[in-house]
Order: sequence, then structure tokens, then C-alpha cells
Amino acid sequence: MTSKNSSKEKSIGVVGMGSFGTAIANILAEKSNVIAFARRAEVVDEINQKHEVDGLPIHPGIIGTIDPEFLCRSCDTIFFMIPSAAFQEVIRSFSPYLYPYHLVIHGTKGLCLDLPEGQKLEDLGKITRENILTMSEVILKETVAIRVGCLAGPNLARELYEGQPAATVVASKYNEVILEGQRLLRTDKFQVYGNSDIVGVELSGVLKNIIAIAAGALAGMGLGENAKGLLISRGMVELVYLGNALGGSVKSFIGLAGIGDLVATCNSTLSRNYTVGYRLAKGEKLEDIQATMEEVAEGINTIRLMKAFVEGTGMRAPITENLYKVLFEDLKIEEALQYLMKYPFNVDVDFL
Repeated sequence: MTSKNSSKEKSIGVVGMGSFGTAIANILAEKSNVIAFARRAEVVDEINQKHEVDGLPIHPGIIGTIDPEFLCRSCDTIFFMIPSAAFQEVIRSFSPYLYPYHLVIHGTKGLCLDLPEGQKLEDLGKITRENILTMSEVILKETVAIRVGCLAGPNLARELYEGQPAATVVASKYNEVILEGQRLLRTDKFQVYGNSDIVGVELSGVLKNIIAIAAGALAGMGLGENAKGLLISRGMVELVYLGNALGGSVKSFIGLAGIGDLVATCNSTLSRNYTVGYRLAKGEKLEDIQATMEEVAEGINTIRLMKAFVEGTGMRAPITENLYKVLFEDLKIEEALQYLMKYPFNVDVDFL
């Protein structure tokens, strides 16, 4: 007998209809009825009346709502696809309606700062792992949901929207979450792999944004493929060390969600983080770049958090540390590059 709460009988929820959320909603709608949550009523009206988001056509089977309770009541499986800056707030608004039977998968490549009430990062300067939450940890902290997973990989939203071939990773401690994510998302043009190291997969997607900003800066300076190869390889080493210190496995960083995503975002003008680096190298100020971007470049906040983290641990992360100076202390890109070229890397790979 089929369970009353079987996700096969119910719609699939998508929270957040930015570019990535819209692309995932379209993929899900190929197999399932989809209910999409947006915080702005005009976006919901556009979905329901025009079958569009920001003027772009979406699958006609997607229904929009502004009501968290309705979505949670109607869906047993929910994909949260929202920027990290708003993630905790949105999760808290859904928390009263989420239950242990819900299966929750997020696609947010960011980190959340967890500090005692009244304290700010600027007041502390240094932070520890206890002060950093991945998005799955936010979900577990703020809700009673148990079966939590994440979505990560080389998933540039525009290419997914256009139906170009791609792949992703569904990571979770629960095999049930991985299998359900694969069942719902896998198509002829979208391969879905599984990974049990959810923290490592989350961190891979987060930390690669740092290197993507640097790659954009190299392109903005007019440097060639040799320099990019140097950056990506050294960036991979730095990503592994930071990820290990934060609790991730090396296997995740050298997989699709790690090096696969790193290569894609370090070579694509579609990447928001790459665009930030490129525009910085062209002489624009960070505040002006952020003011004119439609969506958040997660790498900016990640650099802030990782700079504070490495200072608290005594580690060295030369790419991250120098990018912090470029973003927040007015160090010129050229000077940062010169420092990195002179940094005494004596061993190529020493983490395997």
C-alpha cells in the first residue's frame, strides 16, 4: 500500500526562483508537479499568469506561491535554492511547517556565520569552526527536518536553463535522500551522482568561489592560460586544506562538486564570482560591482569568513588572504599577483 505522504503522489517544492532555482524547477517539472515559492507577490503572479520568471519562459507545470505553509503541506520533498545571506531567515520562516517526514535538499553555495547574540565578525577578528555553519547545518539547527541533502557541481544556471548537458552531485548522510534526488532530477541531459560526505560537497561548492574570483581577475588583467592553470592548481591545493580543516574529505574536493565545479566557474563569464574578479581587475570598486549585479556573488562573503577562520587556526591560505586585501583593503590586483608568484610553494601536491 502506498504511503499517504509519498513524494510520488505529491508535488515537489522549490524555494527561491533566482536563476539556479528556476533552472532546477524546470528540470524537476519534467517529471513532477512543482510548487515554487517566491517572497515577492509579483514574481508569483508572473509564474502563475505568464509562466515566466523575469521574462524568461518556464515549464507550465510550475505553480507559484507566497505561502510557506501551503508549500510544506503540499510537498514532502523541498529544494531550497536561495542566497546564503537570506538562507537562515527563509529557513526560519519555513520552520513551523517543516516536519521530520520532509526531505530537504538545498542548492546554496555559501556559509552562515553563527555568533553569540550581539557579536559581529568585525568585533572578533578570528573565528573557529564552531562559528561557521554550512547550509545543511543551518537546516538541522533551525528545523526538525532530519533527512537533509545538498546539490552541488558545475551547474551554471543559464546552461541548465538552456538544457545543455550537465551533471550534479546530491550529497547526504541518508542514502534515501540521494536516491530520491537522483530519481527526481536525472534526465537524458542531466546526470546525478551521489556522495555521503555532505559537508565536503558543500564546502567544495563554497570554497571554489574564492578561486573563481581570482580567475576572473587574471582574465581581466589579460593574462593567459598558463597563469590560469597555475591559479587553478594552487587554488585546488588551498581548497583542500581549507576544506579538511572545516571537516570535509579530500575525495569530495577532487570530485565533480570540487574540481569539476572549480574548472567550470574559473573558465566561465556566466559565473558571478568570475565576473566580480574580472571587473575588479578592470578598475571597478567592489561596492559599485555589487550594486549593479542582479544576484549575489557568494565568494565575497566566503573570503571574509575564511580570512577570519585561517587567522584563528594559524593556517596559511595565500590566495584567500590576498583576495581579502584586494576586496577590503584596497590592495591592487597586480600587487597581489606578484606576492603569489613569489610565495614559497616548495611542493606541488602534498595532501595525497
